[in-house]
Amino acid sequence: MGEHGARVVAAGPEHLDELVVLFEAYRAFYEAPADPGGSRIFLSDRLNGGEAHVLLASVENAAAGFTLLYPTFSSVRRGRLFVLNDLYVDRAFRQRGIGRQLLDAAVAFARSAGALGLQLETQRTNTVAQALYLEQGWEPDDEFCTYHYCL
Repeated sequence: MGEHGARVVAAGPEHLDELVVLFEAYRAFYEAPADPGGSRIFLSDRLNGGEAHVLLASVENAAAGFTLLYPTFSSVRRGRLFVLNDLYVDRAFRQRGIGRQLLDAAVAFARSAGALGLQLETQRTNTVAQALYLEQGWEPDDEFCTYHYCL
Protein backbone atom coordinates (compact mmCIF):
# COMPACT_ATOMS: atom_id res chain seq x y z
CA MET A 1 0.00 0.00 0.00
CA GLY A 2 1.14 3.50 -0.74
CA GLU A 3 1.03 6.36 1.71
CA HIS A 4 -2.49 7.20 0.54
CA GLY A 5 -3.83 3.68 0.57
CA ALA A 6 -3.42 2.87 -3.13
CA ARG A 7 -1.96 -0.44 -4.17
CA VAL A 8 0.03 -0.38 -7.42
CA VAL A 9 0.59 -3.63 -9.31
CA ALA A 10 1.88 -4.67 -12.71
CA ALA A 11 -1.31 -5.23 -14.70
CA GLY A 12 -1.88 -8.29 -16.79
CA PRO A 13 -4.67 -9.66 -18.97
CA GLU A 14 -6.62 -10.52 -15.80
CA HIS A 15 -6.97 -6.75 -15.17
CA LEU A 16 -8.40 -6.00 -18.59
CA ASP A 17 -11.95 -5.16 -17.43
CA GLU A 18 -10.68 -2.56 -14.95
CA LEU A 19 -8.17 -1.15 -17.41
CA VAL A 20 -10.75 -0.68 -20.17
CA VAL A 21 -12.92 1.48 -17.90
CA LEU A 22 -9.97 3.67 -16.89
CA PHE A 23 -8.58 3.79 -20.44
CA GLU A 24 -11.93 4.92 -21.83
CA ALA A 25 -12.12 7.69 -19.21
CA TYR A 26 -8.56 8.71 -20.13
CA ARG A 27 -9.47 8.82 -23.82
CA ALA A 28 -12.60 10.87 -23.02
CA PHE A 29 -10.37 13.40 -21.24
CA TYR A 30 -8.66 13.91 -24.62
CA GLU A 31 -12.05 14.05 -26.36
CA ALA A 32 -11.66 10.73 -28.18
CA PRO A 33 -14.95 9.02 -29.05
CA ALA A 34 -16.05 6.19 -26.78
CA ASP A 35 -15.06 2.74 -28.05
CA PRO A 36 -14.72 0.23 -25.21
CA GLY A 37 -14.46 -2.70 -27.64
CA GLY A 38 -11.61 -1.07 -29.52
CA SER A 39 -9.90 -0.15 -26.26
CA ARG A 40 -10.19 -3.74 -25.05
CA ILE A 41 -8.54 -5.04 -28.23
CA PHE A 42 -5.83 -2.36 -28.09
CA LEU A 43 -4.95 -3.05 -24.44
CA SER A 44 -5.17 -6.82 -24.85
CA ASP A 45 -2.80 -6.69 -27.81
CA ARG A 46 -0.29 -4.58 -25.85
CA LEU A 47 -0.45 -6.81 -22.77
CA ASN A 48 -0.45 -10.16 -24.55
CA GLY A 49 2.27 -9.11 -26.99
CA GLY A 50 4.59 -7.84 -24.26
CA GLU A 51 4.60 -4.46 -26.01
CA ALA A 52 3.79 -2.43 -22.91
CA HIS A 53 4.11 -2.45 -19.16
CA VAL A 54 0.96 -1.29 -17.41
CA LEU A 55 0.79 -0.27 -13.78
CA LEU A 56 -2.64 -0.30 -12.13
CA ALA A 57 -3.46 1.56 -8.92
CA SER A 58 -6.40 0.43 -6.83
CA VAL A 59 -7.97 1.62 -3.61
CA GLU A 60 -10.03 -0.88 -1.62
CA ASN A 61 -10.32 -3.10 -4.71
CA ALA A 62 -11.56 -0.22 -6.92
CA ALA A 63 -9.47 0.67 -9.98
CA ALA A 64 -8.17 4.19 -9.32
CA GLY A 65 -5.59 4.90 -12.04
CA PHE A 66 -3.02 3.53 -14.42
CA THR A 67 0.11 4.32 -16.34
CA LEU A 68 1.18 2.77 -19.62
CA LEU A 69 4.89 2.42 -20.43
CA TYR A 70 6.31 1.56 -23.85
CA PRO A 71 9.90 0.41 -24.33
CA THR A 72 12.14 2.29 -26.73
CA PHE A 73 15.87 2.83 -27.16
CA SER A 74 18.38 5.64 -27.35
CA SER A 75 20.96 5.09 -30.06
CA VAL A 76 23.25 7.85 -28.81
CA ARG A 77 23.12 6.63 -25.21
CA ARG A 78 23.02 2.97 -26.33
CA GLY A 79 20.32 1.81 -23.98
CA ARG A 80 16.69 1.25 -23.17
CA LEU A 81 14.25 3.98 -22.27
CA PHE A 82 10.57 3.82 -21.44
CA VAL A 83 7.98 6.21 -22.79
CA LEU A 84 5.42 7.00 -20.14
CA ASN A 85 2.70 7.35 -22.72
CA ASP A 86 -0.38 7.52 -20.50
CA LEU A 87 -1.06 8.44 -16.89
CA TYR A 88 -4.60 8.70 -15.59
CA VAL A 89 -6.27 8.86 -12.18
CA ASP A 90 -10.04 8.51 -11.97
CA ARG A 91 -11.80 11.69 -10.81
CA ALA A 92 -13.09 10.00 -7.67
CA PHE A 93 -9.52 9.27 -6.54
CA ARG A 94 -7.73 12.50 -7.40
CA GLN A 95 -5.88 14.60 -4.84
CA ARG A 96 -4.82 11.49 -2.92
CA GLY A 97 -1.26 11.17 -4.26
CA ILE A 98 -2.09 8.29 -6.61
CA GLY A 99 -0.49 10.03 -9.60
CA ARG A 100 2.70 10.37 -7.55
CA GLN A 101 2.52 6.70 -6.61
CA LEU A 102 2.14 5.70 -10.26
CA LEU A 103 5.09 7.89 -11.25
CA ASP A 104 7.22 6.41 -8.46
CA ALA A 105 6.23 2.89 -9.53
CA ALA A 106 7.11 3.70 -13.16
CA VAL A 107 10.56 4.95 -12.11
CA ALA A 108 11.10 1.87 -9.94
CA PHE A 109 10.08 -0.42 -12.81
CA ALA A 110 12.38 1.34 -15.30
CA ARG A 111 15.25 1.20 -12.83
CA SER A 112 14.70 -2.52 -12.23
CA ALA A 113 14.62 -3.10 -16.00
CA GLY A 114 18.03 -1.44 -16.34
CA ALA A 115 16.66 1.48 -18.34
CA LEU A 116 18.53 4.74 -18.77
CA GLY A 117 15.41 6.74 -17.96
CA LEU A 118 11.87 7.60 -18.90
CA GLN A 119 10.35 10.23 -21.13
CA LEU A 120 6.88 11.65 -21.55
CA GLU A 121 4.97 14.38 -23.28
CA THR A 122 1.81 16.17 -22.29
CA GLN A 123 -0.34 18.87 -23.78
CA ARG A 124 0.95 22.40 -23.20
CA THR A 125 -2.41 23.24 -21.62
CA ASN A 126 -2.24 20.40 -19.08
CA THR A 127 -0.63 22.49 -16.36
CA VAL A 128 -1.83 20.24 -13.54
CA ALA A 129 0.13 17.31 -14.97
CA GLN A 130 3.13 19.50 -15.69
CA ALA A 131 3.24 20.69 -12.07
CA LEU A 132 3.15 17.07 -10.86
CA TYR A 133 5.97 16.03 -13.20
CA LEU A 134 8.16 18.92 -12.09
CA GLU A 135 7.41 18.20 -8.43
CA GLN A 136 8.45 14.58 -8.93
CA GLY A 137 11.79 15.50 -10.49
CA TRP A 138 11.00 15.23 -14.19
CA GLU A 139 12.80 17.84 -16.29
CA PRO A 140 11.33 19.60 -19.32
CA ASP A 141 13.30 19.12 -22.53
CA ASP A 142 14.68 22.42 -23.72
CA GLU A 143 17.16 20.85 -26.13
CA PHE A 144 14.99 18.91 -28.57
CA CYS A 145 11.84 19.76 -30.54
CA THR A 146 9.10 17.19 -30.94
CA TYR A 147 7.54 16.73 -34.37
CA HIS A 148 4.75 14.44 -35.55
CA TYR A 149 3.96 13.11 -39.00
CA CYS A 150 0.40 11.86 -39.19
CA LEU A 151 -0.58 9.18 -41.69
